[in-house]
Amino acid sequence: MIVKKQKKQRPKNLNLFTIRLPVNAVVSIMHRASGVVLFLVQPLLLWALYLSLRNAQGYSIVATQLQQWPVKLLLTGLAWAFFHHFYAGIRHLAMDVHWMTTLQKARFSSRVVLGLVAFTMLFVVYGIW
Repeated sequence: MIVKKQKKQRPKNLNLFTIRLPVNAVVSIMHRASGVVLFLVQPLLLWALYLSLRNAQGYSIVATQLQQWPVKLLLTGLAWAFFHHFYAGIRHLAMDVHWMTTLQKARFSSRVVLGLVAFTMLFVVYGIW
């Protein structure tokens, strides 16, 4: 006779906003998201570079557009994405060579990445605005 195993009735949490991720997971997810953002905005940045290098009129158009506050806000977000991706990438490379592999060191390095991004963004925001 075949005996069926009973399924365990585990509680299911379908509300993703109630899940609290550890800081290493947040930094890792933000590293991937910032990489996607940088990849998707690359054609726009290359087009602006092309336009600014084409002639003096194109340069003045790009320079005027960069002075508007929505563009400055976009540049601030892109600077955050770049610096977060850069610092978190260095952290991931260090972990690939087996530095900071314990849980405590990984949490510490995640906090260091967030601190470096915040510190760098202070200078970037001051320079942009």
